[in-house]
Amino acid sequence: MSGPSLPRLLLLTDRAQLAKGRGLSATVAECAAAGLEAVVVREHDLDRRGFAALVDTLLAVPGLRVLTSRRAHPGAAGLHLAAHQPAPATGVFGRSCHDAAGLAAAAAEGAAWATVSPYAATASKPGHGPPLDPALLGRDHGLPVWALGGLDPTNAAGALGAGAAGVAVMGAVMRARDPAQVVADLLAATAPAVTR
Repeated sequence: MSGPSLPRLLLLTDRAQLAKGRGLSATVAECAAAGLEAVVVREHDLDRRGFAALVDTLLAVPGLRVLTSRRAHPGAAGLHLAAHQPAPATGVFGRSCHDAAGLAAAAAEGAAWATVSPYAATASKPGHGPPLDPALLGRDHGLPVWALGGLDPTNAAGALGAGAAGVAVMGAVMRARDPAQVVADLLAATAPAVTR
């Protein structure tokens, strides 16, 4: 995944936040039908076989690019690493960052993208913060940066306006009654005409 091809919206999964009766694969497929282009599969609690099976299922969703979090998968478009994980010897990867120093280090080691968090207070990780200075998003870090944490259709455009290449969202979609509608609203809120 190179800079120009990265979508403005990344969905991070967390099946524990889904409404009762909702399945993760079906939810992600609905979101893809609503325009979602890329998903980061987290699900860190799954064993190797379960994780691989989930990724394989999502790889079959038409038009969806699948990235994995912390664990590589041969079919994935890239690997999203935690702040503390060593960079892989090969393959495309991005990194979770929390400040300018982390972003500089990610760029220096060859990361293709980074998320920076928390953009705002987040129910997914209560007490994680404080929220970052939005000016951080507008600096040249040498790699595209996605704002993460506390994002929803009401503040996503602000993150892009501050300089983020896109937004990475988990809870606002995973906890929604209609996740696909939230994705559609996020895409509308971050459409290029909105950010000019």
